[in-house]
Amino acid sequence: MRFAAYEYRNRRHVAVVSEDGTLHPLPGVSSMTGLLAEGGGLPELLHAGSATLDVPAGPHISDVRLLAPLQPPTVRDFVTFEEHVEGVRRSVDGAAGVPERWYAAPTFYFGNPYAMYGPHDDIPMPPGSSVLDFELEVAAVVGKEGRDLTPEQARDHIVGYTVFNDWSARDLQSAEMKVGLGPCKGKDTATTLGPYLVTADELGKYRDADGFLRLALTAEINGEVVGKDLLSNMSWTFEEMVAYASRGTVVRPGDVFGSGTCGNGGCLAELWGVRGEQSPPPLKPGDTVTLTVEGIGSVSNTVVAGPDPMTVPVARRRTRERP
Repeated sequence: MRFAAYEYRNRRHVAVVSEDGTLHPLPGVSSMTGLLAEGGGLPELLHAGSATLDVPAGPHISDVRLLAPLQPPTVRDFVTFEEHVEGVRRSVDGAAGVPERWYAAPTFYFGNPYAMYGPHDDIPMPPGSSVLDFELEVAAVVGKEGRDLTPEQARDHIVGYTVFNDWSARDLQSAEMKVGLGPCKGKDTATTLGPYLVTADELGKYRDADGFLRLALTAEINGEVVGKDLLSNMSWTFEEMVAYASRGTVVRPGDVFGSGTCGNGGCLAELWGVRGEQSPPPLKPGDTVTLTVEGIGSVSNTVVAGPDPMTVPVARRRTRERP
């Protein structure tokens, strides 16, 4: 099934999306996050979706504002594509190759769950940035709680997948990561999710013998293709990523797990690192980025002007007095 969250006549709804784009609202459900929080995983979600067969069909997707499929309680964004690491590392900090530590485990950072945008929303320039980039990813969504999961157990916790665009202010990112903590404000302004949450069973036919989803990925800027890759070029499966994230802690319904940016033009910074110049140039207001994932769909967002940054003073050099 494909689930969508949408706004129609000033009300929010969750619906199953039919092949022709007709929306079939779930009775009494206005939040996918709330629905997932009830637990049960994929069987419960499919059961809830089947209830739409007993109610009248709703509007067509062309008549509504599609929202991000869910508002996740947490967002973990991984970095699982070796080709992306090579290119971006060269672009952001001038280093060559891939850090040996990268191969040891599927590293991630926590993103901002309060900065979710829908599949067709405008994206504001991050305050203080002039080097905006997109990042083409796929995200898995967990549907039931788990701790210290094995990869085999983690498969039963993943309810579905969605397209994930990790918008990145590369100038802010490059500066702040010199402190050794980032990324933070470089990734803080916007993340696109959508257009749907596609249930895991729908994508089973794309799974290869090693457990990877062989989905074609395409990135376009203003209608021109700038990147193409396969999701199966990830170095860890989503099940392995969820298992690693659950080590010593819990994952809960609605948690989002980004694949990390794909290679071969999955973002501009990778291309800049490979080419040694900012070609194509950084995104600017008026540019439209369209990301397409086979079996899931497309998100298309236009960049618009953002607010001016609020002034924050530089650090004061203190005397280091002691009591």
